[in-house]
Amino acid sequence: MIDYSFLKNTRTASKWEKFGMRRRSGVAVPLFSVKSKKSIGIGEIPDIKMVVKWCEQTGNTIVQLLPLNDTGYDFAPYNSVSSYALDPMYISIQSLRDVNLNPFKKDIRELRSKFSAACDKVDYAIKQGKVDLLWKIYKRTYLNRNRKYETFIKENSFWLKNYALFKALKHLYTGLSWEEWPRQYKDKDETALSNFWEKNKNKIEFHYWMQWQLSEQLKSVKNYASEKNIFLMGDIPFLVSRDSADVWSEREIFNLELSSGAPPDMYFANGQRWGMPPYKRDVIEKTNFDYFRKKLVYADNFYDMFRIDHFVGFFRLWTIDMNEPEDTAGLNGKFDPPGEWNWEETGRKLLDAMRDGPEMLPCAEDLGTVPDCSGKVLWEYGIPGMDVQRWKKESDNSFVNADGFRWLSIATVSTHDSSSVVEWWHNEAGTVDGILFGRLCANKNIGDEKTKEIISSLFDPEHSYYDRLLWKNNITEEIILQAFNLPKENCYDIIALYYDSFGEKEKFLDLIELTDADERDLLLKGKTNLNFIRKNLQFISGTSSIFSIQLLQEWLCLDENFLRKVEEKSYRINFPGVVNDANWTMILPYNLEKILNLDVNGEISGMVLKNERI
Repeated sequence: MIDYSFLKNTRTASKWEKFGMRRRSGVAVPLFSVKSKKSIGIGEIPDIKMVVKWCEQTGNTIVQLLPLNDTGYDFAPYNSVSSYALDPMYISIQSLRDVNLNPFKKDIRELRSKFSAACDKVDYAIKQGKVDLLWKIYKRTYLNRNRKYETFIKENSFWLKNYALFKALKHLYTGLSWEEWPRQYKDKDETALSNFWEKNKNKIEFHYWMQWQLSEQLKSVKNYASEKNIFLMGDIPFLVSRDSADVWSEREIFNLELSSGAPPDMYFANGQRWGMPPYKRDVIEKTNFDYFRKKLVYADNFYDMFRIDHFVGFFRLWTIDMNEPEDTAGLNGKFDPPGEWNWEETGRKLLDAMRDGPEMLPCAEDLGTVPDCSGKVLWEYGIPGMDVQRWKKESDNSFVNADGFRWLSIATVSTHDSSSVVEWWHNEAGTVDGILFGRLCANKNIGDEKTKEIISSLFDPEHSYYDRLLWKNNITEEIILQAFNLPKENCYDIIALYYDSFGEKEKFLDLIELTDADERDLLLKGKTNLNFIRKNLQFISGTSSIFSIQLLQEWLCLDENFLRKVEEKSYRINFPGVVNDANWTMILPYNLEKILNLDVNGEISGMVLKNERI
């Protein structure tokens, strides 16, 4: 048993003392993907209580939520229009406080009927449908002398007024970006905004009321979870949409000439361009990072823990000039700040400002191109990073065993930005990125026809999907060099790709100790089965990481019917750097009531208990 008492000597010691320095297991859930029978159109905040109840059944003690912030036109939770406001689409109309719903029973039935059809994708029209009905309810609601409501407005005035003004102006200009508004509103002319307020007070304060209702519902979930000894982990996006209340009202802290993103790597050959503006670090530092600290002050109302999104961005952020063509994605960017010598100090300053205020325990998403200083800083501050199973490899490209996972980490099979383990096994394991391979060939001045020739000689075209190239069985380093007809020193990058991916499935089966020859043969042909899922979840639960948190769909693959569904259809949440109708729209095929009654819940409980994670 690992002794985690070293956490008493870290910079977050007080938070660990409260939280408990012991192994825990948990589940990660995007609220839009889970629904109950009571939900209208989308998962609602009170539905989180059912996830908490499932955790109580299965021995899990952490519920990790994707961001619940108010989203924009693309409904991407990491491209929110506010770092504070919650999204009205998650509100439960039946759970509204201090309102009389009797006059609206017919409206509620009609809304439920309109969005009740069984579907496998979120219909985000539910957001406007709910807002329209909430407006009708609000106009009939008496709020004078409602002390809780008045206190909420007073305590949150530091963000609420600007957010409500922004939303009312967005409505007036039919969704146009604030950059296209008339100059007096775009540039926040005080007289113009004051006049607008007087003429639209009711519409502006409607957003106060919605945010109060959302706040009350999420606080209720936190209280319920606390009674069950379950911890809620919120997700705090590092960046915010360019077209957001934050950027409109505090544009002096944002660099609007740049877009944030991520540099090219072996998983995303062209890098990523996200569109959100980076911060002006020198300006923010002069305020003692007030903007970041205030985010946490509000989130502290709802969560026991928080996930630091894009933690590596604390040290430096990949930025792309706004004039750079869209089709180059993140290829032609640069780090800000540029000098690696000051990255550690840059990150520490921000961390120091954020750790002092809230009671929440921080956790970090330290994925992507990670600077050398990151691990050292996380250890010193006592902040768990993330260890994703398929990306944890030794220097010889074998998978890291259970004892090799960082003690101070969250061990996970997959993330919301990756494929599930089943999809990875079917389409990605043992492959290389075709776009990256093509670019490496182009860098060697190899033409398109020759590149096609090389691909044909090295890869299996019948089993290569989604721009992933699967190596043929008999490929060796010598065969690669022959195909390129180049000396070894000119092919180190290709050879590195080969050793990282060739035979990956065999290595993975060795890792999870799946030894039966016949079963291995079936699995190597692309099949999956319950034993494969079970062995893998047992492995990840048995790692030395202090936390093991799995996406709900990974846990549910222990149910054979669910596993069959996952093999037939993708339940991936997001594909980074791509805008399409599949991202952020996935709905699980089981409602929460069914999930609570699955036979496999007992098996999950046994697995958690066996690995001493309760």
